[in-house]
Amino acid sequence: MSRGNTFVIVGGGLAAGKAAEELRRHGHDGPLLVIGDERERPYIRPPLSKGYLLGKEERESIHVHPEGWYEEHGVDLVLGTRVTSVDKTSKEVTLDDGRRVSYVKLLLATGSSPRRLSVPGADLDNVLYLRRVGDSERLKAAFSEGARIVVIGGGWIGLETAAAARTAGAEVTVLEHSELPLLKVLGRETAEVFAALHKDHGVDLRPLAQVERLTGTDGRVDGVLLADGTLLPADAVVVGVGITPDVRLAEEAGLEVRNGIVTDACLRTSAADIHAVGDVANAYHPRLGRHLRVEHWANALHQPRTAALSMLGREAPYERLPYFYTDQYDLGMEYTGYAEPGGYDRVVFRGSLGERRFIAFWMSGNRVLAGMSVNVWDVIDPIRSLIESEAGTDDAALSDPGVPLASLLP
Repeated sequence: MSRGNTFVIVGGGLAAGKAAEELRRHGHDGPLLVIGDERERPYIRPPLSKGYLLGKEERESIHVHPEGWYEEHGVDLVLGTRVTSVDKTSKEVTLDDGRRVSYVKLLLATGSSPRRLSVPGADLDNVLYLRRVGDSERLKAAFSEGARIVVIGGGWIGLETAAAARTAGAEVTVLEHSELPLLKVLGRETAEVFAALHKDHGVDLRPLAQVERLTGTDGRVDGVLLADGTLLPADAVVVGVGITPDVRLAEEAGLEVRNGIVTDACLRTSAADIHAVGDVANAYHPRLGRHLRVEHWANALHQPRTAALSMLGREAPYERLPYFYTDQYDLGMEYTGYAEPGGYDRVVFRGSLGERRFIAFWMSGNRVLAGMSVNVWDVIDPIRSLIESEAGTDDAALSDPGVPLASLLP
C-alpha cells in the first residue's frame, strides 16, 4: 500500500478507538487505519469485570463508537488481523496475511495480556482469564448459583470477578499470596476494608496461599491443590495475577522498552514518528517527575488526545494524575494521585472505615499525594485539585468531615 499521508494505529481497545477520534477531531484528514487482532471493533474493558459481567450492561454498550462511526469518519478498521512486525527505517508494518502497510505516523496501542499461571494443570479447561469480551462471556456462563469458583489473585480483577460470582450465587474462594488483598496497592488499613467487604459477602478469603497445582478430570479443572495440602474443589478457576504490557512489536523494532514502551511526556517513543499510548506506554509524567505506566481505563481514555496532537506535530504533554475506580457489591470507590509503597508517610482518614464510607489521603509531610473516596461521591475533583496544588494541609482539617475539601485549596 502506498504511503500518502497514512496514520496507522495498532490495537483494538479504548486507546485505539479514542486515538482515531482525536486524530480526526484535530485535523488529520489523510488515510487512517486501526489494526486490531480481535474481530470486535474497539471496545472498553472495565465493563468486562463490572456491569457487563454482572449482566447490567448490554454488549453494544461496551464499544468505543457505534457501528457506523468508523465509516462515517473515513477510518479503515482492519480487524481479526495481527501486525507481525514494524520496520522503523522503511516506515512499514507487516500484517499476518503478508500485506505491508506504509505509515507516516504510527501509534502503538497494543495494551497488555494477563500473566499466565505457571503451575501443573494451568492448561485445563475452565481455567479462565479476563481480558477480552469472550473471556467475560465465559466467566458469566461459569458464575451460576452454587458453582464452586476459585479465584487466584486478590488484585482488582480478582476481587471484581469474585464479587460478580458471589452476586450470581456462586460459592467463592479467593487465594491471595500476601496477607491481605490489595495490601501493596493500598496499605494495611484500607486493604482491610476490602478484605472485610468480601468476607461479609460470604467469600472464603485465604491469605498467604500458594498454589501447588490444578487438578482435573477429562481435561477439565476440578480442583486447586495448595502447598499446605488443602484441596479446594472447583467448577472453574479464575486467574487474576497481573498483566504484562504487549511490547513484542516495539522490542523487535528496536524501540526503548523498560516496563512498557518508554515515551516522553508527549507519548513519543525512542523512534521517530512512532508513539505509544495506554497500558503499554511507560510515559514520563512531568507533574510526578518520573516515568509511569498506568494500567487503568482513565489513561486509555485521556492519553489519546496527547498522542494525536503529538502525531500532528503539536506539543501537549500528558499531565493528568492517574485515576481508577472499582465497584464491588454495594461499594463504589474512586482513587486519584500516585503513592507508591514506601513513598508516603501515613494515611489520613475522614469518615468511617467500619461503615465503608470514608475518604483516605496518602500523605508525604503536609502534602496530599493521593486520595481515595469510598461510598462518598462528588469529591474526586477537589481531591485532584488538592494534590495538584501541592498545598500544605494539616491532618486535623483533612480528617474533619465538617471542613469542605474545597476550602483547603490555596
